[in-house]
Amino acid sequence: MDTTITAPRAEVLRNRYRSRLPERLQELTGPVEGDVDLPLHIVWSGRTSYSLDRPKSRMTLYRTVLAEGLREDLMTLLHHRLLAEQWLVLQRLISPYIRQVWEDAFPELLRTAPADTTAA
Repeated sequence: MDTTITAPRAEVLRNRYRSRLPERLQELTGPVEGDVDLPLHIVWSGRTSYSLDRPKSRMTLYRTVLAEGLREDLMTLLHHRLLAEQWLVLQRLISPYIRQVWEDAFPELLRTAPADTTAA
């Protein structure tokens, strides 16, 4: 692997995700139930509506918003309790850059119980 290319790219990605972080997890005050429709700047093709009442749908929503959402999107579409509850599963589905940035900023995410993701 050519680290002269990979390292700068990795740092650019980490900086991009770091700049979107809230100061505290409690700033994530999005909905905890019902349906959420994502704006086009987050999801520009395919599925745009997700049910927070269905674990797999909620997981996909959180994965998408973490990867593509702006700071304001994170704060209004994600909820700190739901993020913490599903982090141990979610961390395996997101990019390592997103995971590292969030876990460095919020180590309490690593101390939460995994969510039930068996229901559709």
